[in-house]
Amino acid sequence: MSANPSEENPLQPPWLNAPPVDPYPFEESHDLRVGPKLHPSLDGLLPYIGVWRGRGRGGFPTIEDFDFAQEIRISHDGRPFLFYESRAWILDEQSRPVRPAGREVGWWRPVMDGDRVTDELEALMTVPTGVMELHIGKRKGTQIEFATDAVIRTATAKEVTAGARLFGIVEGALLYAQEMAALGHPLSPHLSARLIRVAG
Repeated sequence: MSANPSEENPLQPPWLNAPPVDPYPFEESHDLRVGPKLHPSLDGLLPYIGVWRGRGRGGFPTIEDFDFAQEIRISHDGRPFLFYESRAWILDEQSRPVRPAGREVGWWRPVMDGDRVTDELEALMTVPTGVMELHIGKRKGTQIEFATDAVIRTATAKEVTAGARLFGIVEGALLYAQEMAALGHPLSPHLSARLIRVAG
C-alpha cells in the first residue's frame, strides 16, 4: 500500500485527511472605527453600516396586525458589498417578547459603470421560509428604494410574487417600510419600523 493515498487513488482529493484549519482569518465589521477599510464603492451607503434595534408594526390582508421588535446588522468585510442580517420578534401589549418572528439575510451591492459608482443597487434578500427576492434599487441621498426584479420560491413556500421596500436614515434613525404581493393580493403594506443605532 502506498504511503501517499493519491497515488493509489488519483480521485481521492489531497485535502481529505488534511489537518483542521484555523478560524476564518478575515474581519467583518459593523463599526467603521475597527476592521477592514470600507471599499470606496460603499461610501454612499456608509450611514447604514451598524447595528440597529427598534420597534415596528406589521400586517397583511390575510393576517391580523402585530407589533414587533427588530435588530438589523449591516456590515462589510472590505469588499464592494454590504451584508444585511435581520432578526425580529413579536411583542405583546406590554412590549414583552412573545416568540421569534422573521429572519432575513442578504447582500446589498452598488452597481458600477466601469470605475464609476452609480446610484443603483442590487440586493439579494433570503428568508428561511423558502423565499429569495432579487431587488433592484436606487439611492438618493440617505434614502433607498427597492423593488423586486424576481422572486424565487421553494415548492413549499407561500406564494410571494413581488415586493417593495423603502429605507431611509432620518434624524439618525433607520426607518423602513415594506410592501408585499402574496397569496393573490397585490402589493400591500406589510412591515414598517423605526430602529436606532446601538453599535457602530
